[in-house]
Amino acid sequence: MLNLVLFGPPGAGKGTQSQKLIEKYQLVHLSTGDILRNEIANGTELGLEAKKLMDQGVLVPDEVVIGMISNKLDANKDARGFIFDGFPRTVAQAEALDILLASKQTAISGMIALNVNDAELEKRLLLRGKDSGRPDDADPAIIRRRIEEYNNKTAPVANYYKSQGKYVGINGIGSIDEIFTEICNVVDKF
Repeated sequence: MLNLVLFGPPGAGKGTQSQKLIEKYQLVHLSTGDILRNEIANGTELGLEAKKLMDQGVLVPDEVVIGMISNKLDANKDARGFIFDGFPRTVAQAEALDILLASKQTAISGMIALNVNDAELEKRLLLRGKDSGRPDDADPAIIRRRIEEYNNKTAPVANYYKSQGKYVGINGIGSIDEIFTEICNVVDKF
């Protein structure tokens, strides 16, 4: 089973590249952001709490996210693999994900990190905010807080996968197709 963590700060292009990887490798997309936004759209209790936190640029509690992931894995038992988009965001989540996957007789194959500088991220997110309607993409202060949150809490996850020999960094600036080709060159070696 091919299980990939697509990693990078908000606006790095994870969603765009995930879609291309899903098509090529027939993976199930596991985006915690999409799962949370679905909960928000459905007006669930979890969705309302998640919206409040997301609008502030704050992370949703680990146990909630791990539970949602477990449910998604169970609902797709015959999948060729999964692409984890936007998760894990902390070392504790990475450890919990490893435990969860081991309980299901699988593991992370590798982490591919899209590296993009902060100025480019802010530009991309503001541009995306014009179309997405997401308040967290339209406010420069919230964008900076999200990037800071990523740099402080999420970036260390790369070291977790580096210690396992599963980390590969990719330049996330360039054309979508150039970046995708570079990602595929890495995936084909897993």
